[in-house]
Amino acid sequence: MNKAGILTLYGNTNYGNKLQNYAVQEMLKKFGIEAETIIYIGKDEHNLKFEKNFSSDKLNAFKRFNQNINYYEHKLYMDKEPSKEFGKDLDYFVIGSDQIWNYTFWDVFSPKVFASFANENQKRIAFSASVGVSNPPEKDSEEYKIFEDNLKNMDHISVREEAGKEIIEGISGRDDIKVLLDPTMLLHREDWEKVMKKPESLKTDNFIVKSFLGNTESNVETEIKKFAKENNYEIIDISDENSPYFNMGPAEFLYLEKNAKMVVTDSFHSCVFAILFSTPFIVFKREDKLTSMYSRIETLLETFGLEYRTFNGEITEEMKSDDYSEVYEILDNKREDCMEYLNKVFV
Repeated sequence: MNKAGILTLYGNTNYGNKLQNYAVQEMLKKFGIEAETIIYIGKDEHNLKFEKNFSSDKLNAFKRFNQNINYYEHKLYMDKEPSKEFGKDLDYFVIGSDQIWNYTFWDVFSPKVFASFANENQKRIAFSASVGVSNPPEKDSEEYKIFEDNLKNMDHISVREEAGKEIIEGISGRDDIKVLLDPTMLLHREDWEKVMKKPESLKTDNFIVKSFLGNTESNVETEIKKFAKENNYEIIDISDENSPYFNMGPAEFLYLEKNAKMVVTDSFHSCVFAILFSTPFIVFKREDKLTSMYSRIETLLETFGLEYRTFNGEITEEMKSDDYSEVYEILDNKREDCMEYLNKVFV
């Protein structure tokens, strides 16, 4: 059996990151590949220090979910050379998904996120990798050179959004870059139901989920509260540090996304799981420095004809619909495209 090391962003505080990691692992299994995730430690062990800002309850909830993920025995450090044993038993380095190629993440972006250390017999494959931003780095920058030096010899490259494809094509000159679904969308709802868990603090089934990574304007808050009051919904704000739901893990996140009456969000993966679970959702554009990361949500909405779910001042009847029949037809076709591509890569 061939063996792959999954190279992605590592941490125990982000739902989307952990769920896409699990999805990549499960997809590789479908191709008979034994997959293990490489724990990649950023500059000055930034990602581990960042976890110290979160409660033990949240970290423990993530660590429980980690039991679903197989981890590679050797860690990879941004600012250290890999050990002599590192990667010797691997046939593939699978890079992605998530924002593994976001060059603004100065404390993790390096040649190592391209598996620059791989030997000539090991294949380097980008699986729905994300650049995360809409514009390339400056041409004379160190980040541009890292892209330029490492993209040309990769065996296969697929990305998650159109903006990422344009950036990679522009820098590398390659014409074989594919845009694939986020790996989380390749698994079916039944796959996700196997790893979901009801939050212990949840005492109602009449709720909406609020999930915001960026800032929102006051009129948005007002509209959400008005909508909840009119429908007698409890607002579960999973991004509020003072909420008991802030300390839950990916398994509990899945449960809330599936069972919510509505999801209101600026988060890509909140949109993804709302689609997978037939949950109505509304997207709110970010009003801060994270605006540039909106391209992947735009790609998602355009792909599935869901642009009408973008908030433009009011919550419409169309936004409340849970009819995704047309969306699922598109999703099935997109999944077939992905499987066709992955068959070429891994078979």
